[in-house]
Amino acid sequence: MIRTAGEHGLLVETGSLELSHRVDAALRAAPPEGVVEVVPGPETVLVVAPGADQRRLRARLEEVARAERDQAVAGAADGHPLVTIPVVYDGADLDSVAALAGISVSEVVARHTGRELVVGWLGFAPGFAYLTGLDPVLHLPRLDTPRTSVPAGSVAVAGPYSAVYPSASPGGWRLIGRTPVRVWDVASDPPSLFRPGTRVRFEAA
Repeated sequence: MIRTAGEHGLLVETGSLELSHRVDAALRAAPPEGVVEVVPGPETVLVVAPGADQRRLRARLEEVARAERDQAVAGAADGHPLVTIPVVYDGADLDSVAALAGISVSEVVARHTGRELVVGWLGFAPGFAYLTGLDPVLHLPRLDTPRTSVPAGSVAVAGPYSAVYPSASPGGWRLIGRTPVRVWDVASDPPSLFRPGTRVRFEAA
């Protein structure tokens, strides 16, 4: 279903994160006329197109969503890249994460590196990617009291997500390690290493 979103937007209801990623990638590869912004979410894709022919755009979005849904059902690969992130596992909360999860520190590392995660969406701060697919054993609540400053490159977990802090900022996620990889660089094009749908694998450095 496609709904009107404000004066210049249309909201494609995808029903799943995978389909949101597929529709987002398809629209970025071949943007319909007049589209200036595409914002994927867990079960939606917002398309902003000031001045576009709304009827024509709606028909195009329906076509794209239908094609990508068929591709997903057929099991076609989505083509998103894999990014490997080296991590030094010495975070300030590593021991407490292990204790709360009821496992050893080495098991925390094994579970964090043992799965391929996927960028669900970006938010909170420029380049901050919510990585989905975290091992359920590591699903832990945020800190009761957030830190006033978390260093850039910190690798953390909170709830069902993992993340790499793109820049120094306040934060309440549990820090388990750090990486030298710059996931946000305004001098790069694009500035963010991560895009919705990017596959991410952590490895112990």
